[in-house]
Amino acid sequence: FPRFVTPDVPPLLPGIASAFPKPGARLDLPALAGSADALAIAQLAQSAQRSKPARLLAVLAASPLDAQRLLEEIAWFAPQLRVHLLPDWETLPYDSFSPHQDLISERLATLYAVSRGTCDVLLTAATTALTRLAPPSFLAAHTFFLKKGERLGLDLLRAQLALAGYQHVTQVVAPGEFSVRGGLIDLFPMGAALPFRIDLFDEEIESIRTFDADSQRTLYPVPEIRTLPAREFPLDEAGRTHFRLRFREAFEGDASRVALYKDVSNGIAVASAGIEYYLPLFFDATATLFDYLPQDVLLLQHHDVPGAIAEFWRDTNDRYRMMSGERARPLLPPGDLFLSAEQYFIAAGVFPRLMLPAATSVAQTTLAAPATSPPNVAVDRRDED
Repeated sequence: FPRFVTPDVPPLLPGIASAFPKPGARLDLPALAGSADALAIAQLAQSAQRSKPARLLAVLAASPLDAQRLLEEIAWFAPQLRVHLLPDWETLPYDSFSPHQDLISERLATLYAVSRGTCDVLLTAATTALTRLAPPSFLAAHTFFLKKGERLGLDLLRAQLALAGYQHVTQVVAPGEFSVRGGLIDLFPMGAALPFRIDLFDEEIESIRTFDADSQRTLYPVPEIRTLPAREFPLDEAGRTHFRLRFREAFEGDASRVALYKDVSNGIAVASAGIEYYLPLFFDATATLFDYLPQDVLLLQHHDVPGAIAEFWRDTNDRYRMMSGERARPLLPPGDLFLSAEQYFIAAGVFPRLMLPAATSVAQTTLAAPATSPPNVAVDRRDED
């Protein structure tokens, strides 16, 4: 497909694409009604891709639902764009259960795509961007490839997958799992849509094929597999040692009486639900989403981001005060897990920013841009016509 939106669709924001703001500057856009925001973002992204060099457009939405909607609608307006969503964990701060593996898989795949420059449009909620992340070096160090024709030792593969946090199971059905049966290896890498079946001839990879997790039937061959880490934190011996040291520094009392501390020490951190809210203890220093973005990225703030961040922090502080008294599960302060509003806006302020406000009325959108909300249509069911 050519890299532009259908020619018969007029530009919603003419002139802006040829004059993006400079680093540190902001440009206020007119409010757009309905799905016009998705069309405008698609057109802006196409213009950013025509730049020399091509530029990533990162959209920080006030609502996670808007981020998901934009993912679907941008794909309709411009299917050739490589659009990635960084989803939220979909848990409340300090919840004692972990995010679904599919969400972790999509998060890691998106961060990898952004760091490798294979993403045209990044979509995420602004509150998701507050969460502190593993540094980019962790993702790079724990990503490896398996290619057809390469030599592969089973013991070495088991060790690599264990270090990356994968679970050995009897039947592979979910991301982050693998199984070994003689010369057949079933592997469901994080960030992959389907699991893979590797057929070994002696120690050489003879074939790699996808298969259906439900029926276990093979589908089609592929030349290589990209394997991302199974978690957003390290589970090797060095990572567990670092966790234990930082845990004892952060919390008073006997750490050996805390179930989560014992689980990590014994190498079964995956059994500790909610361990994601202790992620900073695995690293010397955490990163943020802004550390993954290229220097020439364009940021687009979608609707009332300051209000969403303020509400998030009110809820997070309330939950911390309510749940922080448990000695069996001590909690890290919110500032260790999330960026403050000030830190967020300082980090975002160094990039060129586009501000897309929410439409507050039909009149506002009519005057500002060629897009309006649909009229209210009353239906009289007793009418013959």
